[in-house]
Amino acid sequence: MLQQFYPQATHDYRYELNKDMHFAAAHFIPHPSAGVCERMHGHTYFVNVTIVGDELDEVGFLIDFKALKDAIHGVFDHSLMNDHPAFNGETFPTTEAVAAYIWKTIQTILDEKENRPKCAQVLVRETPTSYVVYRPKASDFDA
Repeated sequence: MLQQFYPQATHDYRYELNKDMHFAAAHFIPHPSAGVCERMHGHTYFVNVTIVGDELDEVGFLIDFKALKDAIHGVFDHSLMNDHPAFNGETFPTTEAVAAYIWKTIQTILDEKENRPKCAQVLVRETPTSYVVYRPKASDFDA
């Protein structure tokens, strides 16, 4: 568990849900400028997603925590991320690309919900000293 404070996404919604999760995965960045990351290696990734909204669903959730975990942990845990369809050789599984993929995956799930929550932020920590924050632009919600 991360159990720490994260950079905050600015929003004007009534509710903010944060879900921490982690997964173990390997990757490599097949590009000469990636240095030692060009070789296959693994990390225990820590992820925090921030979901916001004004309305709760019929159960009283913005979204069930388990649905978030299943969408990310269930896909990446104990995998080689380079084999994932999102990283098809044109997009390398960098921490930035992983954060963007997680946002898109979660927002697609949220778009199906009647209460229409939004994923306001995804934080992906690759090492104890390095992390990426992905925050969508307003136009990303219209796409």
